[in-house]
Amino acid sequence: MDRHAYLQQIKDTIAAGRFKESWDSLSQFEVPQWYKQAKFGIFIHWGLYSVPAYDSEWYSRNMYIQGEKAYEHHLQTYGKHTEFGYKDFIPMFTAERFDATEWAELFRQSGAKYVMPVAEHHDGFQMYRSELSAYNAYEMGPRRDLLGEMKQAFEERDLVLCASSHRAEHWFFMSHGKEFESDIHEPLKLGDFYWPAQPEPDHHDLFGSPPSEEYLEDWLLRTCEIVDRYQPRIVYFDWWIQNAVFKPYLRAFAAYYYNKGEEWGTPVAINYKHDAYMFGTAVPDVERGQFAELKPYYWQTDTAVAKNSWCYTENNDYKSSVEIIRDLVDIVSKNGNLLLNIGPKADGSIPEEDRRILTEIGDWLRVNGEAIYETSYWRTSGEGPTKVIEGQFQDGETKPYTSEDIRFTVKGAYLYATVLVYPENGEVSVTSLKKESVHFSGLIRSISVLGFDETPEWERTEEALVIRTSSVSGAVPVVFKIELD
Repeated sequence: MDRHAYLQQIKDTIAAGRFKESWDSLSQFEVPQWYKQAKFGIFIHWGLYSVPAYDSEWYSRNMYIQGEKAYEHHLQTYGKHTEFGYKDFIPMFTAERFDATEWAELFRQSGAKYVMPVAEHHDGFQMYRSELSAYNAYEMGPRRDLLGEMKQAFEERDLVLCASSHRAEHWFFMSHGKEFESDIHEPLKLGDFYWPAQPEPDHHDLFGSPPSEEYLEDWLLRTCEIVDRYQPRIVYFDWWIQNAVFKPYLRAFAAYYYNKGEEWGTPVAINYKHDAYMFGTAVPDVERGQFAELKPYYWQTDTAVAKNSWCYTENNDYKSSVEIIRDLVDIVSKNGNLLLNIGPKADGSIPEEDRRILTEIGDWLRVNGEAIYETSYWRTSGEGPTKVIEGQFQDGETKPYTSEDIRFTVKGAYLYATVLVYPENGEVSVTSLKKESVHFSGLIRSISVLGFDETPEWERTEEALVIRTSSVSGAVPVVFKIELD
């Protein structure tokens, strides 16, 4: 590829389009309606790190840090780093059982509406066909355009293809291999798998070791190449792009991508963390956490079926499907989306536990999806004693929800009240709908229960809307469909 010509093409597209490389211009961005209606998506961490299936998706970094458990594991399992480095996993990554059609059918059955494969992780191996580096799945390893196969299969089943780039962190991700005798050594040049392997910044100083202009331009080209080749409807960025030197390139990418979306006639969006993008120019994402209260702006949570890793490992600590469903309900009630990650094995098969969790979520959504899809937030997101701890990395412990924890969504004339833990006695009190409530003082025409034939008895008192059932039960959240007048 002629890199200079591609950079000029990017500039020309920005010059000709409505969006320019300024926060003022990018503030014209509007969250796509399809995205706000979708509510639930699948994240996929799958790559070379799925071969060792040890520790986490950060194996490529940790295996070169002396004293880390991944370093010791690597020595014991694969030998010295001079004889078997991270690059030597490439021929082992064959994806022989990968079937994009099978994946698409599972994701459709899960109730997800969009799918976000990681196109390139911190390790620098591209899971797609690229003209910018030979270290990609089309030319090495499986020798298949994995992202291209996913795009075709997903779109045939009305799943929206999105893409995630974690390339920014590659600037420093492999640097520890230079600290001892390993296969990471100088000279490293543009296009090399381990390039540039610069000193790792202190995580408390994200501005340490800023990337070079050559690296930043390469980042921009790689990201735009994904856009041009696969036309993803959302591009997600991981955390390190808030580094100050990325800002001009982030603005350039957003202007290019948003203009391309208008060119395609397809609304697109960017997911970001921290303050990488100016508020209002893209969609903020909270990693492994959520907000405690309803937000007036649209947002997303990304989390995983496993608590300990984003990729498949042999010792994943899984959440239950019920726990994830409750989080989905809570997030949607607060004007957000849930992006749920799974980790396929190196051969392309999806582990049975991941598959079971997705199937059980899909079973619930087939009955209760009308309380999730295409809904909006109500005057209050919910009620109950359980307080959600706000912020990222707060999903390690299961939330102690009770039968008093209820979440609300609304669509048309219907208010949906989802009881996160259904009481054994079948009696639910909704305090937000009591007589003369500050949230609602109108009339209730009828109440039904999604998935059950029973018509519940109900009355509004000075303390609550009291709903009584005799046959409704279950371990999963139960939804009351309340028709308002």
